[in-house]
Amino acid sequence: MTGTGILPTYQRFVNGMPVPSFSRRSFRSREKYFILIVFLTFGIVCFGTLFFLPELRSSNNAVDSVYKVYKHMQKAGPELLIPAPPQMNEGDALKLLRHDDSFNEDPHVVVDREKFRQKLNEDPEFKVIERPNVVPSISMDGGAGVIHNDLDILKDSGVLQNVTLIGGVTIKNIPMIVGGETSDMVQEQRRHKIKEMMKHAWDNYVRYAWGKNELRPITKRGHSASIFGSMYMGATIVDGLDTLFIMGMQDEYKMGRDWIANEFNVKNFNGEISVFETNIRVVGGLLTCYALTGDVMFRDKAKAVADKLLPAFETPTGIPYALVNLENGHSKNYQWASGGSSILSEFGTLHLEFVYLSEVTGDPIYRRKVEHIRQVLSELEKPNGLYPNYLNPKTGRWGQHHMSMGALGDSFYEYLLKAWIQSGYRDSSSRQTFDEAINAMLKHMLKTSPNGLSYFAELKYERIEHKMDHLGCFSGGLLGLGARTLQNEYSERYMQVAKDITHTCHESYDRADIKLGPEAFRFTQNIEAKALKYNEKYYILRPEVIESYFIMWRVTKDPKYREWGWEAAKAIETYCRVAGGYSGVKNVYQKEPSYDDVQQSFFLAETLKYLYLLFSDDDLISLDQWVFNTEAHPLPIKGVNPLYRPFKATNNEQQQQQ
Repeated sequence: MTGTGILPTYQRFVNGMPVPSFSRRSFRSREKYFILIVFLTFGIVCFGTLFFLPELRSSNNAVDSVYKVYKHMQKAGPELLIPAPPQMNEGDALKLLRHDDSFNEDPHVVVDREKFRQKLNEDPEFKVIERPNVVPSISMDGGAGVIHNDLDILKDSGVLQNVTLIGGVTIKNIPMIVGGETSDMVQEQRRHKIKEMMKHAWDNYVRYAWGKNELRPITKRGHSASIFGSMYMGATIVDGLDTLFIMGMQDEYKMGRDWIANEFNVKNFNGEISVFETNIRVVGGLLTCYALTGDVMFRDKAKAVADKLLPAFETPTGIPYALVNLENGHSKNYQWASGGSSILSEFGTLHLEFVYLSEVTGDPIYRRKVEHIRQVLSELEKPNGLYPNYLNPKTGRWGQHHMSMGALGDSFYEYLLKAWIQSGYRDSSSRQTFDEAINAMLKHMLKTSPNGLSYFAELKYERIEHKMDHLGCFSGGLLGLGARTLQNEYSERYMQVAKDITHTCHESYDRADIKLGPEAFRFTQNIEAKALKYNEKYYILRPEVIESYFIMWRVTKDPKYREWGWEAAKAIETYCRVAGGYSGVKNVYQKEPSYDDVQQSFFLAETLKYLYLLFSDDDLISLDQWVFNTEAHPLPIKGVNPLYRPFKATNNEQQQQQ
């Protein structure tokens, strides 16, 4: 051999002379197979790893995984991966925040989105989560912010106030929907305690009554009240879900969300339900979760429930009945309600939810139903400017002339003010009706006890009953909100009455042995702000007094409202907490409580939520951007809150509606 290398060398010969060879034209067969196997192995490893990633095994996590990979790539080399975004002015930035398609974007993207929407409309079974509002994150280094979605900001900061978009545009008042920490350590400790109370209530519901309407914490089993019929609608889940979200209890929230997505189906429900209670708890709760998250599942479920309530409106006047059968749509009123009349606080407390449902679905039927109710009421003669609690849905005439700021009347007045707020302060007729109704009540029903306590008495025709319900204690906060939202000739009076009523309701708590107020309290020459009848001495975890503490703290900044709220929280913890959750008590004037064995769904939806917000920063669910329905479900204010999420119809949908 002439060569000394280990491997043989190969040469070409031209005219018998060797020619140096630096390469060859092809591989031998064995080498080709070897190279092919290497490439196949590499491909299998790469693509197999992609498909077997844990986060991609579930379709629910696929989108999140893509976002995570995208973020890492973005940080690693944004200029290499992402073209520089166009500069935008403030108008374009606001359009971007509000999903305005007139924002200057690639026309190909617009066409693709319209094709995608058309596909969704053609295939009703194809459900997606609505793309969250695109909002900027806070730039911690003073530079331009990076665009994220709602959930990214929710997880990363929770503080969404003044932010800077790419291009230097500053957008203010992005809503804070979780967080709310304060620099006051006392309030932080209180917030932590309220959150722990929520966890105790929720965990025991999960343990002993999951899927049932409410929990019996003493006997540790499910409870179904007459307002929900005999069905298991998961009322506590639907009612309490937004409280879990606001408190940042994400694991519990996800559990509830998944139950609603998979188990909550009105097609499986039967029997009679209360139109009013179902609207404020179920429709309201679902719509709030939709506003907070953009998850269209909540919106679609809310619509399905509301559609089941629509047969109740089929009356000669359009005033709905109180009860509807979910199977056949048959509707009726309670026989005890003044000869089968509809109740003012029930048919008058549908407006916020139905109007917002029309806004987010594009279906005007819900708005038309409640606007018709307002029209009917506006044409009726009111005795002394007051609204009786009963109205016959067949004849359109008032029933018994019983007027009350408490049971049977209460939330009608609440929704007059809040419909105006929800509309972005454009529904002036609603505000005018509110002022007229409240001033009539101040003139004819506001009374003062011998020792100076103010209260709203009840009227039965011309006879005054010196009694006020716990339910009526919401009116302190209502009048405070009315004074704050519009400075007019009534504002000063409203604010003074708000303070006086809230003080009286606190006295009803302070004069009880367990420092929790009774269901109703009376005023005589010898007794003030105390219950006299046994069937008025119970406390069922109601929120109305705490609701007024919360609003009055927000509008006055008087620290006594926080202290009063903490007194109530401690009393609930001392006298209502049991091993299996929280229970109402039968007599607030006995320190050894006798329990009613019901953990009401509104305890999670209202009482604990108002307490948590009372001790939180004011920017958490700000009163400038949200309005609470009567079940404490915050709904966004139109034109102010970028989470309003109005429906935008495609061209085909617009033509169908026309």
